[in-house]
Amino acid sequence: MAQAQKGDKVRINFTGKLEDGTIIETTFESDDCCSDDDCSDDCACEYGPAELIIGEEEFFPAIEEALIGMTPGESKTVTVPAADAFGEYDAEAVFTIEKQLLPEDMNPEVGDDLILTGEDGEELEVTVVEVGETAVTFDANHPLAGEDLTYEVELVEIL
Repeated sequence: MAQAQKGDKVRINFTGKLEDGTIIETTFESDDCCSDDDCSDDCACEYGPAELIIGEEEFFPAIEEALIGMTPGESKTVTVPAADAFGEYDAEAVFTIEKQLLPEDMNPEVGDDLILTGEDGEELEVTVVEVGETAVTFDANHPLAGEDLTYEVELVEIL
């Protein structure tokens, strides 16, 4: 039976989880990732096998590397350390801005995901983590920064 090699286009099924077992993305419809009630436009659960070219870094490199040598129908569990996933959590990416410096029409609430634009026009994606009387604290870390991820990967076919 053929084994997947670097440069092969393949179809895979996978489920990505946090250390506590929370599913963050999956191609399996039966897994509990996004229900109709809480699935948003940025839902990371697209059901059905995903296609990628091994070695093109279309997915985490550790997962693409694990696919090499697999045969269709074979499964593996791969751990992607935080540093190789969404990075380590950076406490310096948490900052506070005085409310008087924010646009008048901005009414941030804890948990809001926003895009702040600096005076230089550069955009920064942030999450509101605290709203005080005179200031707002933002976190520019990716929501999964600092998290090791575990993926269960199945090679469906080599195309």
